[in-house]
Amino acid sequence: MNAPPLKTVDAFHRGRFHLVQPRGRGHRAGMDAMLLASMVDGTGPLKVADLGAGAGAAGLAVAARLADVTVSLFEISPEMADYARQTLALAENAGLAARACVYEADVTLKGAHRNAAGLTDDTFDHVIMNPPFNAAADRRTPDALKGVAHAMAEGLFENWIRTAGAILKPGGQMSLIARPESIGAIIAACGNRFGGLEITPVHAREGEDAFRILASAVKGSRARLALRAPLVMHGPDGHAFLPRVDDLNNGRASYPRSAAARPANL
Repeated sequence: MNAPPLKTVDAFHRGRFHLVQPRGRGHRAGMDAMLLASMVDGTGPLKVADLGAGAGAAGLAVAARLADVTVSLFEISPEMADYARQTLALAENAGLAARACVYEADVTLKGAHRNAAGLTDDTFDHVIMNPPFNAAADRRTPDALKGVAHAMAEGLFENWIRTAGAILKPGGQMSLIARPESIGAIIAACGNRFGGLEITPVHAREGEDAFRILASAVKGSRARLALRAPLVMHGPDGHAFLPRVDDLNNGRASYPRSAAARPANL
C-alpha cells in the first residue's frame, strides 16, 4: 500500500488562496487564523508582519483580502517555515506570492540580532500574532512540531509584544488572538508601548463563556482600554457560522478597531 501523504493543500477564503500544511501533526490553521487576519484593515500600501506565522495562513488571508498589502511571515520552526515557502510556491497562490516573504526567525530576539533577522525597527504598519496558548502546566503533546506552536514559554507576551512595539511604525497597530486567561499578561506587556487596547471576547454561542479574545492596540497611543461587544460564532443549534462570522472567516469582511480608536494611518 502507498503511504499517505505527509502534507495537504487546503483552500481558504473559498479558494482565493491555498495552504500547504502537515497532515496529522503540527499546527493546522483554522478559524483562529482567519479571525486574526480580519483585524487588519486599511487603504493604500501597508506592510504587515505575521509573528509565529506557521505555514502562513493569517498573513496570506490578509494579502488575499487587501490588494496593496505586503506580508512578512516570521516563523521559528524550520519545518513550518518550509511549509510556508511551499505555500508561496503553489500555482494557486501566484497572485499573492510576490507580496509575501518568509523569514525563519525567533520573534523574541532583541536589538541588532532582531534587526538582522528581518524584524527591523519602525518598519511595519500592522503586526499580527497568534502566539502559543498552552500553559506550562497543561499536558504536553507528544507531537514535537505541534508543541513548538502550542507551548507557551514564560514571559511569552512580554517578549512578543516587545518585538511588536519595536518593529511597528509610530501609530501602527498590533493585533492578536489568545485565550481569555491571557488578558492580564497582555495588558501588562502593552505597558507604555501601546495604548487604546481593545478586547473582544469570542463565544461559541450566546450564554457560553468566551473561549478566545481578540485584542488590538496602537503603538504610542494614550487611549484607554475598551471592552468591545462579544463576537458570537454560532446560533443555538448546529455548527454553522453566523453570517457576520462567516464573512470574517471567508475574507468578505474585516473586523477593524472601533472608528473612534482607529489609527489615523490605517
